Amino acid sequence: MFASLRKTLVELFPPVAGATFTSAWGGPLGVPRDWTPSVGLDSRTGMAWAGGYVGDGVSTTNLAGRTLAHLITGTDSELTTLPWVNHRSRRWEPEPLRWLGANAGLRAVSAADREERLTARPSLLAKAMAPLLGGS
Repeated sequence: MFASLRKTLVELFPPVAGATFTSAWGGPLGVPRDWTPSVGLDSRTGMAWAGGYVGDGVSTTNLAGRTLAHLITGTDSELTTLPWVNHRSRRWEPEPLRWLGANAGLRAVSAADREERLTARPSLLAKAMAPLLGGS
């Protein structure tokens, strides 16, 4: 997997062809059902949460931290009125249905990528998958 990512990076940015890659990371993403990140505070228990960044955690965690600080300290601000505050996404299906759906989706988008590479046209499969992936 990482070799393919490096190859794509070099294709997109040829000057990095000679660069040494010292490390790589891969793992699951926390993706909420509606692709909407959320932060919140349960005032009854004092439990706060933040997550569901769908791969945008580098920038979103800063905003989440500042928003949580205001929620925890009771500071009324523009941050505490953002739509993601106390947002609850619908739960995913239970296992093994979740696993089956996620893996079927991965295979479908991989097939769509192959189709686009071979035909040089937008994939009909990708178009069909877009609504399921938060696209249009």
